[in-house]
Amino acid sequence: MPYNIDEKLVIAVASSALFDLAESDRVFREQGEQPYRDYQRAHEHATLKPGIAFAFVKQLLSFNRPDEDAPVEVILLSRNDPDTGLRVFNSIAAHGLDITRAAFLAGGEPWRYIRAYSASLFLSANEADVRRAIMAGYPAGLVLDSVLNNEGYDTQLRIAFDFDGVIADDQAEKVFAEKGIKAFFESEVAQAHIPHNAGPLKELLDKIAQLQKVEKSRVTEGKTREPRLRVAIVTARNAPAHTRLVTSLREWGITVDETFLLGGLDKSRVLAEFEPHIFFDDQRIHLDAALKVAPCVHVPFGTRNESGSPGA
Repeated sequence: MPYNIDEKLVIAVASSALFDLAESDRVFREQGEQPYRDYQRAHEHATLKPGIAFAFVKQLLSFNRPDEDAPVEVILLSRNDPDTGLRVFNSIAAHGLDITRAAFLAGGEPWRYIRAYSASLFLSANEADVRRAIMAGYPAGLVLDSVLNNEGYDTQLRIAFDFDGVIADDQAEKVFAEKGIKAFFESEVAQAHIPHNAGPLKELLDKIAQLQKVEKSRVTEGKTREPRLRVAIVTARNAPAHTRLVTSLREWGITVDETFLLGGLDKSRVLAEFEPHIFFDDQRIHLDAALKVAPCVHVPFGTRNESGSPGA
């Protein structure tokens, strides 16, 4: 029977998202390509340290169980060639990550192959790659220099999303940016019964919601004591703009575990308690405050990334 990757939750990661490549990058920037190649060859058996997305990837892969269907796949999309990329695969093996598929592009653009691998998310520390992916309509996020989640003690995976510009499109953000908060609330109340259009990571949330249903059924069947996956929406919205958020999730058939309507409060206050393995937001103003409490990913989508102003 042919392998069907389309049925899985697929995450594509660059090595820069999965591992700490600060030293390797320094060699490349300061000395050039050939010294970088020589450095990677000389250190190809030196295991790389975890990067920002490492805990998220490791916990996600734990949902694949021996002798059962594997609902998750992680693909490596690398700008390296296979020779210089060998250190990355050696590190993957050393950390016990079940990652077997990869694309080595020898300087090519990894984001072009997101759909080829049916990926619902591409994570990278290369800002140009992420922005090009978003501009082309692909789901992508830029991992930021932020705190690492200590996955060692955890059996649960926790994921936090902003709503506007991440799960939903930036239609409401445009109203806020162009006309102000009063017009934003008026627009959202008037359209409270109309679901938002999908944003760049809505497909990812769809796949995660499917995985959640499987986990909850395992609890019902007594195979596990509690669901090992919790999802939160952490948004600057507050009442009465909450109704359209609920309308959208209901229309999409998605139920999240926790929803925080912060009305402009610092999101890091909630994130410090929720302790996500990864947090997605489209606005750097919110992410800059969260860098010390959560692994952060910037989704450079929509009007706020054109103007750089704060919003919902």
